[in-house]
Amino acid sequence: MKKIIFGTVLLLVCQFAFGQDRDEFFRPSDPAKSVQIYPNPAVDYLTIKFEAPVAKTSRLDFRSIIGSSIELEQETIDEFEIKVRVKDLPVGYYILAVHNPLNNTRGIYKFLKR
Repeated sequence: MKKIIFGTVLLLVCQFAFGQDRDEFFRPSDPAKSVQIYPNPAVDYLTIKFEAPVAKTSRLDFRSIIGSSIELEQETIDEFEIKVRVKDLPVGYYILAVHNPLNNTRGIYKFLKR
């Protein structure tokens, strides 16, 4: 076994030891691919589903299309899913910002309330 001096080389050795693809290891987590929002358009409830178990630690920020903050009733179903009541919102487009403080990722999503 060779003694490795550079941290970068050590990092490469570790990634192959754990079976990760090189591109997957160096690519930052893309929040747009790790969150699903449905149904869109929503009528009564909007479901936010996470690829990883981060539902309890993620922060949701709802805004109208002009930027006004909106408080909505949220229910955490499990570690992967949150259900939000949108029934009382007026018809229109809204913005949802999802922030995960554990890995400092953010995603912005648009949804339609019918």
